[in-house]
Formats: sequence, C-alpha cells, structure tokens
Amino acid sequence: MCGVASSIALAALAMAATGAPPPTVDSVVSDYIAARGGLAKIRSLQTLRQKGHAFAGPGREAVVVRELKRPGKVRFEFTHQGITGVYVTDGTKGWQVAPFHGDASVHPMSEDAVADAMEQADIEGPLIDWKAKGHVVELAGRETIGGHDAFKLKVTLKSGGTRFDYIDAKTHYEVRTEMTREIGGRPVRMETSFADHRMTNGILFPRTIEVAAAGRPNPLRIVVDSIELNPTISDERFKRPAGLD
Repeated sequence: MCGVASSIALAALAMAATGAPPPTVDSVVSDYIAARGGLAKIRSLQTLRQKGHAFAGPGREAVVVRELKRPGKVRFEFTHQGITGVYVTDGTKGWQVAPFHGDASVHPMSEDAVADAMEQADIEGPLIDWKAKGHVVELAGRETIGGHDAFKLKVTLKSGGTRFDYIDAKTHYEVRTEMTREIGGRPVRMETSFADHRMTNGILFPRTIEVAAAGRPNPLRIVVDSIELNPTISDERFKRPAGLD
C-alpha cells in the first residue's frame, strides 16, 4: 500500500509540475486584451459613438447617446419624452443641462463629476496600458459572477480612486466593475454588469449594461443598439453646450 501511495503522490506532483502556471495580473490582462480584439485594434480607436435605450423602471425609458474622443473628451445625452439632458466635458472642464427638474440652463459640473467623466472618457478602459497610465492593478482573487468563475482585479487609479474589475476566467470578457462614487454629496457603491458581448469591426463590446446603485431599488439597464468606431466628431461637441431655454 505504501508503494501505491507513493506512486499516486509522484503522479500528482508530475501533473502539478506540467500544469498551467498560476495566473498573474499580466496574464489575466493579456488574455482580456486578446479577447477584446488585440492591442493594435483597441489602440486604433480615436473616437467612439454608441446609441441605445436606457430603462429605469416601468414607463421610464430614454434614448441615450455616448460620444468619446481622445484625449479625455466625453458627451452623454439622454432623451425622455422629447426632453434632452446633456453631460459633457472637454477634458478639463465639464457642463450639464438637466431639464427634468424644471431647469434648462447650463451649469458647470462639480470637480468630482468631472473626475468621474474623465474616467469614463478613457476610450479603451483603465486596464489597457495601465502601467503607462500610472494605475496599479493587483490580482485580488476569484469570485463567481453570474454562475461563472471570474478573476477579481483591484485597480487603484492614478487619481487615487479604487475600482474592482471582474474578468471571466473562461471567455476573458469583462463581466462586472464595482466602485464607489460621490452622488449627492455622499458615497454610493456602484455595480456595473456587462453581457451580450459582440464584435464590432474586430473589437469586442458588451451590448447590455446594467448599473445598480446601493440603496436604490431599480437598476439602470442600457441596451446598446449601434456602435460606430472612429466616426468624425467635431471638438465643438465637447464644448459648453447651449441651454435649452
């Protein structure tokens, strides 16, 4: 019996020695980049336009448009019952027109809101060239997301903020992010889930995005209808918008 046990132990050691090496931050990010279409394709993005519909509960549906342009420019529009709200930043300053509460004038965005917009304006996401961008990425273990094994990456942004990105261990798609944002002067934990990943001209994008905020009953669900890569977008689109009054 001792000989049999020794043989089993040696076989197990041999299997372990020939198995795949344990994942590292670099290997997880590398697989994620490959799954998205490769570094060259992702870096080729200079502008991006996405259109879709947002659902925030019964009877609460809006048409949404997001436009991004390097470096650091973002414009987000949503139209509900014929009224359009606009959030825009030129990479330094930001403005908003939010007429849904009876105020159709232009207001400057807060510093925190501009900082959040700048993070969203990263057209390729923080994991791409994260070292060059000054971020710190750590492998923080694994979790089950939607019934599937996922790597959990802790991302400490150059700005000082922290987020967690979850990369599916099999497909290498990004399936969730978690972060805390200042909303109404208080911290709110935000969880964003991504699904229905599809290729557009060789680059992978999720077509369904669900944003849940702690303490709020209804998540925001966004269905992306169309994606344009490198459309012509004037810098004027990212300047102070005209008011609706």
